[in-house]
Amino acid sequence: MKIVISGYGKMGKEVEKIALSRKHAISAKLDTDKDWEKYSGLITSADVVIDFSMPGVVVDNIFRCFDLGLPVVTGTTGWYDRLAEVRKVCEEKNGVLFYAPNFSIGVNLFFKVNAYLAKLMSGVEGYKVRVEETHHIHKLDAPSGTAIKLAESIIANNEHIRKWIGHETGEPEELPVISFREGEVPGTHVVTWYSDADRITLKHDAKNRSGFALGAVLAAEFLIGKKGVFTMEDLLGI
Repeated sequence: MKIVISGYGKMGKEVEKIALSRKHAISAKLDTDKDWEKYSGLITSADVVIDFSMPGVVVDNIFRCFDLGLPVVTGTTGWYDRLAEVRKVCEEKNGVLFYAPNFSIGVNLFFKVNAYLAKLMSGVEGYKVRVEETHHIHKLDAPSGTAIKLAESIIANNEHIRKWIGHETGEPEELPVISFREGEVPGTHVVTWYSDADRITLKHDAKNRSGFALGAVLAAEFLIGKKGVFTMEDLLGI
């Protein structure tokens, strides 16, 4: 499989390493609009684009891929307010998109446990809940896409929580989602349910970026021959 990497930063380099280890080829590595023009021939002859770019450019990159008839996998977050628009364009142009706030297999299992616990807690009184996420200082969006997905899943599965908010709150129906930016932390997410009597904590702690890169390459392999919009739930069958 011939892969174009859009966003050749730390994640892009990790994707390259994993892709080569799985016997794929890297057709082009893109960082700017000019790169899309400079390597246009290599891009159009590729099989898939894997994007870890920036929130401000990712939707344009996705649309480029739709126009070129190229499947695109993106792990960039901070653009989900335009998801409905992207889905519509994908359908209109018969495109292929795989997006995920987090490509880690462990995190996606963590999502399932989080949803299940939130549902159980609907029948229990006296508990509040909070989400905390910690990432490296280079991450631009906050809260992380993973933290937002955790919060939205809690809201969807618990009748007591109405909305999430990006700061501490004393309102029982509000879920605080707190972000920290420290050093080179790959990603830590913590969900805590607490009462006057005890505390229940769910935590996922990424050791490095390799798990995210592997998930993205697996997603690219999964997309071949498909049309439409896909997520990690489709890949993992969960």
